[in-house]
Amino acid sequence: MQNIGIAITGSGSALPATFLDNQALTKLVDTSDEWITTRTGIRQRRLVNQSESLSGLATLASQKAIASSGISPQELDLIILATSTPDDMFGSACQIQAQLGAHKAVAFDLTAACSGFVFGLVTAAQYIKTGVYKKVLMIGADVLSRWVDWQDRGTCILFGDGAGAVVLQANESDRLLGFELKSDGTQNKYLNLACTPEPTELLPGVHVGKGNFQPITMNGKEVYRFAVQKVPEVIDKALFHANLTVDQIDWLILHQANQRILDAVAQRLNIPEHKVISNLAEYGNTSAASIPLALDEAVRQGKIKPNDIVAASGFGAGLTWGAAIFQWGR
Repeated sequence: MQNIGIAITGSGSALPATFLDNQALTKLVDTSDEWITTRTGIRQRRLVNQSESLSGLATLASQKAIASSGISPQELDLIILATSTPDDMFGSACQIQAQLGAHKAVAFDLTAACSGFVFGLVTAAQYIKTGVYKKVLMIGADVLSRWVDWQDRGTCILFGDGAGAVVLQANESDRLLGFELKSDGTQNKYLNLACTPEPTELLPGVHVGKGNFQPITMNGKEVYRFAVQKVPEVIDKALFHANLTVDQIDWLILHQANQRILDAVAQRLNIPEHKVISNLAEYGNTSAASIPLALDEAVRQGKIKPNDIVAASGFGAGLTWGAAIFQWGR
């Protein structure tokens, strides 16, 4: 059987128009711009309004990615949407497929929270490498503003909304050089958006739980400790699989959770600051969207160039974490 490689041939991103900066947040909770900036590196975030949707943002990001890859939506074989915040609990990938006019593509949602894009990228690659599909759209999108308690200053300062997408295509040389994925459900309690069903009596002796979700809850100290320890390890393992060393990385794109985490991981790996892509000051934590959003922005700014080697790592609820090493372009 012929070995089939993959290449990431295009990227795109989309953001809501509404800004919420740190100063405005001080009117909602007891905090300050200095407190937020010092502890997180975030200065503002984007929020969807009542008339906007996750599928709308994701479709716009996808259209840009498809255009930059030089293909048409009708050529897509598969669409994977990594999200924890679909418009529809049954999934939003099919809505995006319809909005794109990608009538040939099968579409489904994948949930791995802030690790979703990396998990989805690896999943998409397997369909191509086995020869099943040739052209895949991989989207990371979240609108966590819908699920934030705006009176909880420990979480409401962190999250923003956005979408990012890439197109993967079959390629003679394999540009996905290595990866490693991890999960640990014993630490699930540290970051979740849990279902809290409301007890409802249908008939005497017949009770059900009416669907309801609590806002995002997080133990920030434990999540920080987990990320700083596990992310360098998983990047090291992905580099080992790629037969590369840290100094061969051109760019490090971490899930944009907290600038202190980005700095600590880079320091542990001895990756210089100029190789670390960071845009969370403008957008905050956009969950599954953060890596493709940062990737697309860096590509369009001319930072990431064809053949550059990128180490991307996501980490978050589950708890899940993973890393993928890839070479940009064909």
